Amino acid sequence: MDLSNLKGLKRTSKKRVGRGIGSGMGKTSTRGMKGQNSRSGGGTRPGFEGGQMPLFRRMPKRGFTNIWRTDYSIVNVSELEAFDNGQTVDKAAMIEKGLVHRSVGAIKILGEGDLSKKLTVKAQKFSKSAQEKIEKAGGTAEVN
Repeated sequence: MDLSNLKGLKRTSKKRVGRGIGSGMGKTSTRGMKGQNSRSGGGTRPGFEGGQMPLFRRMPKRGFTNIWRTDYSIVNVSELEAFDNGQTVDKAAMIEKGLVHRSVGAIKILGEGDLSKKLTVKAQKFSKSAQEKIEKAGGTAEVN
């Protein structure tokens, strides 16, 4: 394919209304004679159902959203086996190993699995079982 083989785009022209009776779209400009939609600014807002109670108001409201909630990224003790013995494990190290996402706010370490390496783990929260397993392996759990 090169420039000599290219074909033009098929284009449809925009509907030009109000350009005289010969165009077939003159006088009322395809809006009809009278009524709400023939007027400028006419029509109804999205979701309007002709005065009937709209669907979004008929639906029940459920629950509540706590705007102060803290979302934790979960890391299990067994996943910390990926680090070398004696290493300090913090958020940057976990991001590098792919255990947590870069944009995560806080990290919580849970006690799923076993740990055999001596690590210094820094996170925002630890479960009791995770803290015990880290200390049992000879490491320390530091709360940031």
